[in-house]
Amino acid sequence: MTERAAPLLGRTTETETIAALLENTRAGGSGALVLRGEPGIGKTALLEHAAATAGDLRLMRGTGIEVEAELPFAGLQLLLRPALDSLPALPERQRTALEAALGLGSGTAPDPMLVGLAVLSLLTEHADRVGHDEPAGRVGGAGLLCLVDDAQWLDRASRDVLAFAARRLHAEGVAMLFAARDGEGSFPAAGLDELVLTGLPPEAAAALLDGRPLTPAVRFRLLAEARGNPLALLELPVALAAERHGGFSPGALPLTGRLQLAFHGRISRLSEATQSLLLVAAADETGELHVILRAAEALGASVDDLTPAEDAGLVRRGDADGTSIVFRHPLVRAAVHQRAPVGRRLAVHRALADALDAPEHGDRRAWHLAAAATGPDEEAAAALERSAARARERSGHGAAAAAYERAARLSTEPAARTRRTALAAEAALEAGDLDRARDLADHAARSVDAHPAADARLTHVRALADFWQGAFPSAHRLLVDGAARIGDTDPGTAAAMLIQAVHTGWYLGERHLSDVLERLAAIPLPDGDPLEPLARSVLRLLDDGEGEPPPTLVRTLDESRRHGRAPDQALLILCGTALARGQDADAYALATALAAEHRNAGGAGRLPTVLFFMAEGELFTGRHRDALTTATEALGLARDTGQRQWVGQFNSVLAYLHAAEGDEEACRRHAETGLEGATAGAIAPGAPWAHWSLGLLDLGLGRAEAALSHFEHLTREPMRHHICAMRSTPDLVESAVRVGAAERAKEAMERFEQWAASVRRPWADALVLRSRALLTGDEQAERLYEDALKAHDRDGRPLEYARTALLYGEWLRRAHRKAEARAHLNDALGTFDRLGMRPWAERVRAELTATGARLPDERPVPGAAAGLTPQELQIVRLAAKGLSNRDIAAQLFLSHRTVGYHLYKAYPKLGVTSRRELKDITA
Repeated sequence: MTERAAPLLGRTTETETIAALLENTRAGGSGALVLRGEPGIGKTALLEHAAATAGDLRLMRGTGIEVEAELPFAGLQLLLRPALDSLPALPERQRTALEAALGLGSGTAPDPMLVGLAVLSLLTEHADRVGHDEPAGRVGGAGLLCLVDDAQWLDRASRDVLAFAARRLHAEGVAMLFAARDGEGSFPAAGLDELVLTGLPPEAAAALLDGRPLTPAVRFRLLAEARGNPLALLELPVALAAERHGGFSPGALPLTGRLQLAFHGRISRLSEATQSLLLVAAADETGELHVILRAAEALGASVDDLTPAEDAGLVRRGDADGTSIVFRHPLVRAAVHQRAPVGRRLAVHRALADALDAPEHGDRRAWHLAAAATGPDEEAAAALERSAARARERSGHGAAAAAYERAARLSTEPAARTRRTALAAEAALEAGDLDRARDLADHAARSVDAHPAADARLTHVRALADFWQGAFPSAHRLLVDGAARIGDTDPGTAAAMLIQAVHTGWYLGERHLSDVLERLAAIPLPDGDPLEPLARSVLRLLDDGEGEPPPTLVRTLDESRRHGRAPDQALLILCGTALARGQDADAYALATALAAEHRNAGGAGRLPTVLFFMAEGELFTGRHRDALTTATEALGLARDTGQRQWVGQFNSVLAYLHAAEGDEEACRRHAETGLEGATAGAIAPGAPWAHWSLGLLDLGLGRAEAALSHFEHLTREPMRHHICAMRSTPDLVESAVRVGAAERAKEAMERFEQWAASVRRPWADALVLRSRALLTGDEQAERLYEDALKAHDRDGRPLEYARTALLYGEWLRRAHRKAEARAHLNDALGTFDRLGMRPWAERVRAELTATGARLPDERPVPGAAAGLTPQELQIVRLAAKGLSNRDIAAQLFLSHRTVGYHLYKAYPKLGVTSRRELKDITA
């Protein structure tokens, strides 16, 4: 039995799982699997098994290397090398982004998620499948298997884009198999299937030792110490033999340490020149033989010294043409590196830095210079700073942070050290490494007391790190205090910080929000600053007092754009404040335009924020199907990009939609997630929508007292200034009237009437009239209901019209005016059925039955589009506009094959056979 086959003893479950993945890939499906386990447990053997059984699947292989973990997209370059000839087939924006990330072309910093989409597209193309725009099953081609070993050592940029691509695999004929160690490095794989490897069962472990000359006592000890680890079972017999001759003293080392010592013995028996060459290979990150030999030559080694290491089974040639070498196992590399004296390691890194003198090797040279440094070294620091700048240009923000931080430690001058630490903090923030960003900013801030501008930048970093972690109170204090320190010297930056503080204050309560607005009003922004009209508009929009109406969003944007592009964050705050003052259509238009910009730029990470405002606009106008599509996409993007705040928010929006449908289990599940994340002094971001959702659920199901309790939550600090608190007031009034406690709605109703008067929108007036009709006596109710129905926008906001028609119909039925009641109730029923609002439709049917109307036993059949999933509906709508599968894929961050698959599934549901017929489909 060979060593390659031996670790597969006892791995039936694992090999069957891999076989199913490969079979699905051959059939045109896709999937990803992460193998996790300790060193030597058999992960690499399973990857080799997958490669050996891949059959006609194309094969791509990559690996993470520990010393390469700070080089942006290094792991991606290694994996994608065989597929780069498919680059021309990618959409231009994706191709440019991927070329920039891999250092193959120039360009501005690409969005990491755009790079991830480009990777998905490249893998799809390389899977060698025939492309066309009509949906179909799998067509031609062999499919593709991607194997990535030691994924825990992938650089962060590679890790993120590969995980992003893996989560979007669906129907491309692509399988991705990752192997990652437990407890070392980091390879988070949220959303991917995982298989945790444990030790071999006793019978398989014993079989692995068959044929070895071991005494029963040694065999028993070996099985006990190896604990089923296949590599230990293969390597420890040699070490135990050495121990009997006094050459091995493992003591109480953990298994990994014992395995490294087992390899030490093999290494120590080699010549000094061979050991030097191995040490160069261990310190190098690519295995490129010409680089290794050039550096080894400076240490007295040559290519002839490689043969003994190959004969000892420590290294092997990495490719068919012999231009690279790889270690037999990562623990061999670790053993070589760790056993070498420090001075020898420093010399090896210096030799590698000297060998990597070509411009394209600047990043690798910088890190070897740093590794060779024994103290402050400005040459190494400057090289690392240049490497960090290059990494930042390619969106390798994690790598940039590491390089800036190391450059700071190697700096010879205090000013340079502080500057580089500040740059490291900003890069760490961009990478989403929030704890690290804050620590670096705190460290740099202690040295910049005399530099207010630098201090403001660092304060902004610390505040954003806190904000994105949900620490709203501390983020708010930092923003407000930081703006106060620079308000006189840098009003533009101060205003930007205070506009950001509007967002943090939103979660803390009216007192904090009012304080920020007062501070923002006092900032002397000059005319001509694009922030000035935005800041002024935010102030007017959040001023709910009497007086002139606030400027329209359109006018504000026109004025701002005449002076340049305002920061996106300011535009987003403006969008939210416009919704708070009832400018729904304008806010929706701005959010839609921003979303289109981000889609065109491939900015998946920035989409959740604008999609939230889009979803709110769709909900407020009763377009529940649209809101479901928007929120479902946004929730997936928020999860993929680690935006916990928006994960909670979109779960709460989905809870509202399920509440409207009467799906209690789904509503409560999503609402519970939305209520997570509350901290001392601040609500959970999703709390307002969650309470509205739970109240609407109970109201629809006839539990008015429970509903009223949820709505009353929204009338108290720190939530009563939220959009949900104001917009849910008519629901609160209805609940209070139904439990016979109209006085519990009095204060909220007064606030709502004041708000409606200030926003000056007919639909808001209609809601006031409806609520007054509920609260007033019979002699006035009829006129109020009639006036409300006239004020409603029946076409633009059909849901609110239907709810008023229902309430009026109920009032008429109680007044024994059954014929008049039936007309309004039938109006309401059509809308509720179309929106899928089952509890409300059933309530109407009960009222119609009470009027004596005869209702059909069968419920109306939903339209064809109602059977589509949110993603299918989204794709169908884009296809109906004439977009190709590739265009749709680029917008939705999918592969064009997945788009084709969803169309293929949608066509039978819609009763069509081609995309030409989609233009006649409405949803």
